[in-house]
Amino acid sequence: MALAMRRLPPLPTLKDILRIYNIKAQKKLSQNFIMDPRLLDRIARTAGDLAGKHVIEVGPGPGGITRSILGQGARRCTVIEKDPRFLPSLELLNEASGGRMEIVLGDVLTFNMAEMLPSTLRKDWESSSPEIVVMGNLPFNVSTPLLIRWVQSMANRDNVFSYGRVPLTLTFQHEVAYRMIAPPADKERSRLSVLCQNWADVEYNFTIPSGAFVPKPDVNVGLVTLKPLTKPYIDLPFKMVEKVVTTIFHGKQKHIYNTIKNLFPPSVASKLTGQMLVLADVNPHEKAINLRMSHLDRLCHAYKFLCEENNGVARFNFRQAKETLLEFTQEHQLDDGLVEQLGGQLLVGDRKTHSIE
Repeated sequence: MALAMRRLPPLPTLKDILRIYNIKAQKKLSQNFIMDPRLLDRIARTAGDLAGKHVIEVGPGPGGITRSILGQGARRCTVIEKDPRFLPSLELLNEASGGRMEIVLGDVLTFNMAEMLPSTLRKDWESSSPEIVVMGNLPFNVSTPLLIRWVQSMANRDNVFSYGRVPLTLTFQHEVAYRMIAPPADKERSRLSVLCQNWADVEYNFTIPSGAFVPKPDVNVGLVTLKPLTKPYIDLPFKMVEKVVTTIFHGKQKHIYNTIKNLFPPSVASKLTGQMLVLADVNPHEKAINLRMSHLDRLCHAYKFLCEENNGVARFNFRQAKETLLEFTQEHQLDDGLVEQLGGQLLVGDRKTHSIE
């Protein structure tokens, strides 16, 4: 039975599939297809032993990776595809696999993958990973926002992560993939590096050359695996960690004193920034790219403490405040000197979203 499940009958090549159904990659959807069956098998093997597992594949396209997933013995493969042009080729593959596929037409950015899984697969977070794997050759135009959403779901243990520590094996532009693993002091160290590494063990598996895709993209591609950590380094709510990390890295080569100030309303920024750095025991002249997870952990907890001690601080949002100032300036046609003079008052003015009670 196991051997029978692994085998697929002879099928048209992916090149033939695209020709038969007259499918061409759409640039607006960032579509690039991998054609080499050996490379497709290697990608599927990177996700581990798939025999008997439930695999969710994002953006299967004509079904290249899907074939390899089924060929390696997955019990069931659920594919989420936005482009209806691929439905005939996926239905052909489902028939060839003996009905082991579920084909969902939808946008993964708004899709709750937990709805497609049986409750019997659910495991406690602290135990081993469930028999579930998420894979995908992600379109470049959605890969980063989708990744951030999934990291947030890891933190909240919702969506597919309500079933436990489900691993992800996904493709990204090489630059994005490297940024995900970039260590402290690396020039590519960024907000994305910290958020990914805080909630997951991130592994850059190998580089896929651009020539392996049709059409050929302008960049190479990295295959990355993320395995959720049992406990994050910074054990605080995602939104709070994201806010602090995003603010600190908004100028990652600047002294962090200058970026941390943006967490607080101008009227108290200097005072609370100094207190935050003292509480966290971090040098104010350090740069964001040099901060280790232990530094960021202390900074996030120091910010949490200051928000609890200073009513209203947590609601302050620097970017929204800048937009408020710009709107006020344009509405009243203020000159630059007056804007600079009144900036602090405008940013913490009467509007409730920016005031300190």
